[in-house]
Amino acid sequence: MIVTRALTKRYGRVLAVDRVDLDVREGDRYGFLGPNGSGKTTVVRMLLGLVYATSGEIEVMGRPVPSRVSEVLPQVGALVESPSGYGHLSGRANLALIDAAGRAGPRRTRRRRIAEALDRVGLGGVDNRAVKKYSLGMRQRLGLAAALLRAPRLLVLDEPTNGLDPQGIREIRDLLAELNAGGTTVFLSSHQLSEVEQLCSRVGIVNRGRLVVQQDLDELRTPTGRVVLRTQDADRAAALLDGRVERRDGDRLVVAAADPAEVNAGLVAAGVRVLEIGPERRSLEELMLSVTGSGSDRIASGPEPGEAG
Repeated sequence: MIVTRALTKRYGRVLAVDRVDLDVREGDRYGFLGPNGSGKTTVVRMLLGLVYATSGEIEVMGRPVPSRVSEVLPQVGALVESPSGYGHLSGRANLALIDAAGRAGPRRTRRRRIAEALDRVGLGGVDNRAVKKYSLGMRQRLGLAAALLRAPRLLVLDEPTNGLDPQGIREIRDLLAELNAGGTTVFLSSHQLSEVEQLCSRVGIVNRGRLVVQQDLDELRTPTGRVVLRTQDADRAAALLDGRVERRDGDRLVVAAADPAEVNAGLVAAGVRVLEIGPERRSLEELMLSVTGSGSDRIASGPEPGEAG
């Protein structure tokens, strides 16, 4: 669905993207991750033909980009950075202009398709107020509605849940899962690691312009050698486990043990009611930190100009 080979982008002397080889397969829910300034948005813009690569190759749905991007875009829905639009017009009027410009479908069905897109992103009851009066979350929903007008085979989304409350984030996550189940490939760039962890099947991580990880998420989230369990008898379980409990949060215990079956058998034999049990796995946040190191955009304090360094 998306393939890049040695994709590189320079801005003068700055190497923003350094020989990135993406492999996004049809049907993927692909999370594209990295610290601020790592090159994520530049890559996304190159995939859509909005920015030209300095060198390397891009194929989207088997077509070279940017030379044949006009053949690709009718099958792609995209939301990149903050959604744009005419602030003095309503959301529906903005979508009608986008639909007409993109020739997403016949004019006679435009009103119906716009209504369906608004319904899917939770804006079905929106009034005729101007977009400039929308909240940030409403503008994000409108941008996603625009991306869905074409019933795309591929969705390319850059921070689609920016500005949404927790309920809104969950709604968008459920919508993307539903679209993917219907055959749409999802390529998602986000800082919301918990959402990526719940939605995505594969991830690519960039750091300082380079792709440092690209793999199925389940394969990356390796067991830590500990067992996580929930029990209504947490005090009894902790006592029976004889000092092996490393962390406890209410009815949830993290146990220094590699075999959940062995822990479960011992507790059940002692009459402890086990609600859930399984191996602890490394979180996506831990994985990110392990491969990006100090790739954050934080600037440490230092000597003032003129002071000794």
